[in-house]
Amino acid sequence: MNEIELEENLARVRAVITDAAARAERDPLTVRLVPASKHVPPETLRLAYGAGLRVFGENRVQEARAKQPLLPADIEWHFIGGLQKNKARDATRLFALIHSVDSVELAQELDRRAREAGKVQRVLIEVNVGGEASKHGASPPAVPALADAIFACDNLELRGLMTVAPFCEEVSKVRPFFRRLRELRDDLERDAGAKFPELSMGMSHDFAAAVEEGATIVRVGTALFGARHDKKAEAN
Repeated sequence: MNEIELEENLARVRAVITDAAARAERDPLTVRLVPASKHVPPETLRLAYGAGLRVFGENRVQEARAKQPLLPADIEWHFIGGLQKNKARDATRLFALIHSVDSVELAQELDRRAREAGKVQRVLIEVNVGGEASKHGASPPAVPALADAIFACDNLELRGLMTVAPFCEEVSKVRPFFRRLRELRDDLERDAGAKFPELSMGMSHDFAAAVEEGATIVRVGTALFGARHDKKAEAN
């Protein structure tokens, strides 16, 4: 991918965000674009950085560990994949925001590792709104108890919720999953008496609908970078 292609893709993605936000009567500046950079080489990410992007999302701890020293130090890295407990120490070291806390055990391990690192780790609860066996995430009924466990962790800060919605060719069929995540967040805010501003939802195929339903973070890979070079890569 060259610089012109990337800038054209970025302009298209930003236009979709702006139009979707306008339809929802939202300020487009309330939506953060997080490029999903799984299997995207550092040279392409440098082009994205040159185009003004300062946040990147990685699915794998080991890939982020290899890339980060090769890229500018002011990039904010988000972890957007499924996280295993044995990767918690590196995750707290490498990422400003972890999108995928889906169990009490993982939350407690991240809290321990963040305490060792002397930081407060910002996290999102990943919710499997579609109930798909192939996906990570807490079930919707489990969200309040998981949130309570995070509140009990001195070195974790809950910022909101995240989901990977089921893939549907007809995007209108995905919209209820995004709406459900927003409703879960609103219920959590009401019950906790606190604000959890982030809703991380929407990928290349459906991020316009996610913005219309309240997404504050969209995780976009293919629409920015094209198809992944690794044939095992997932569409983001």
